[in-house]
Amino acid sequence: MIDTKALTQLGAHVEPPRSPEAAVLETVPFARGDGPPAIVRFVCPEFTSLCPVTGQPDFAHIVIDYAPDTLLVESKSLKLFMTSFRNHGAFHEECTVMIGRRIVAATKPLWLRVGGYWYPRGGIPIDVFWQTGAPPEGAWLPDTGVAPYRGRG
Repeated sequence: MIDTKALTQLGAHVEPPRSPEAAVLETVPFARGDGPPAIVRFVCPEFTSLCPVTGQPDFAHIVIDYAPDTLLVESKSLKLFMTSFRNHGAFHEECTVMIGRRIVAATKPLWLRVGGYWYPRGGIPIDVFWQTGAPPEGAWLPDTGVAPYRGRG
């Protein structure tokens, strides 16, 4: 059984963080075992941030894939982190890369990639991709499942 006593958010009422910088990404131990590394996927189809110029909302479908080494990101803390962008003014590229870098800093995975599929404003969708390097040998990486823009539906 995994010791969860150090977790401060799971199972507790927690106010959403005011900003991504204030959000705490908690981790839990992970035993990789033998064989090819596992790939863990988180999908946030209703991600929201703010345009830093106009203050208008921007929407994206975010897909995070990572190969954990010894730590997993705890999912409630990840949800709170992702929610914190709703009050954060930044361009699509900065938001997408910040998500990847924060998860890497918290978990030190074998590998991570994040895809930000942003819905259009001004008629142009922007897709942003960031990863830490080549995927681990032997890992099964499914397609992200997000179609090229055609209404993303």
